[in-house]
This record gives sequence, C-alpha cells and structure tokens, in this order.
Amino acid sequence: MDESQARKLIVEIGKLLYERSYVVSSDGNVSFRLDNDTVLATPTMTCKGRMTEDCLALTDMDGKPLTDKKASSELAMHLLIYKMRPDIKAVCHAHPPHGTAFAVAGLAIDKPILSEVILTLGCVPLTDYGTPSTNELTEAMKPYVEHHNALLMANHGAVAYGEDLWQAFDRLETLEHTAKIAILAKTLGGAVDLPADAIEKLINIREKAGYLTDAARCQSCGYL
Repeated sequence: MDESQARKLIVEIGKLLYERSYVVSSDGNVSFRLDNDTVLATPTMTCKGRMTEDCLALTDMDGKPLTDKKASSELAMHLLIYKMRPDIKAVCHAHPPHGTAFAVAGLAIDKPILSEVILTLGCVPLTDYGTPSTNELTEAMKPYVEHHNALLMANHGAVAYGEDLWQAFDRLETLEHTAKIAILAKTLGGAVDLPADAIEKLINIREKAGYLTDAARCQSCGYL
C-alpha cells in the first residue's frame, strides 16, 4: 500500500472509530508503517471523525517528525509494537466502551466463550497501568506484545494491531464485540466456557489455517 492509499484508509478508519463510539473528542490514534523507516500516524488533538488526508503526520521509527504535522503523543506505543513485531504494519488504539469497561474493572478478555474469537484473535491480556504518553505505558505493554494481537491497558483503553489497517481495526472491533457479549451474558447468569477439547480443536484449526501461529498461545491463561 502506498502513502496516498494509506492516508485515505486511515481517514476512513478514523471515521468508523468515531461513528461507532470507540473514540470521542480527540481520543485514540491510528498508524501505518509505510516502510522500515517511516510511519504515517494520526495527528495530536484531532477528532478522528473529522480528519483529512493532509492532516496526518509522518515520523521516523524513533518518532522524529518528517513534516510539520505533529503525531499523537501516544505514538510511542505504536513504535514499540512495530519494533517488537516485524510482521505488524498497522496499529489502532481506542477507548471502546465495553472493552474499556473490562480495563477499568481490572479484567482481561481471556475466557473461552466464543469460537470465532479463539480462531481469529486469541486472549486479550490486561497490562499494568502506565501513565499515557510516558515510558510507563510502553514498559507495561512490553511483556505482552510478542504473543498477543490486542491488549487492554488498565484504566485506559485498548490497542489492536495487524498486518494491515483493516486487520488492526477488525481485531479492535472483535475485542469490543466480545467484551459486550461477555457483559450481556453476565446479566443472564454468566457465560459458559467452551470445553477443553473444543478449545484444542479450534487452536489446531487456526494454526493450520494460518490465522494465528503457535506463538499466540497465551502464556498466562494457558489456552488462547
């Protein structure tokens, strides 16, 4: 994907994030790694529903601006993911209400209740709290980035990442949808976990199909 296409798609995804209430005001940020040295990112203090293609910022992999546009102050979390995961080319950070409810309640999304989530996303762990826009946040993320494709950040929000912009957005959407279903199920008495043999079958399917590799097997919850 060239820079022009990436600019169009980041603006489109920003509008989706805003329309679906995954972000409000100037919350959230999206980025795309154009090459090994250059990142295209959403600008600081800008509503994601009102972005234009020419407002996006370009930086190097250390966050140094390459134009007069200033990237989000939370770009450091994106750069950490790119450096730890060479396979990743896009990152979406937002505050989706149900997923963020898990984060402020101190809960991971780590229960085997939906087959599709096991197949395509896996476990979403909860990081320790880190002050936004500081090294505390990236340090809290480091233990989890390698083995997971989405994270909840305590008392903050969620971040998802993928091989392209749509995959990053889709993973964020799946995270939010799963959190919403789990909360609704709790009002009906609680979700019922899939049995161990069903989980193992799903993990085998996803690894054979290439949806996720064995590196995604969660080190903390032991199954996803």
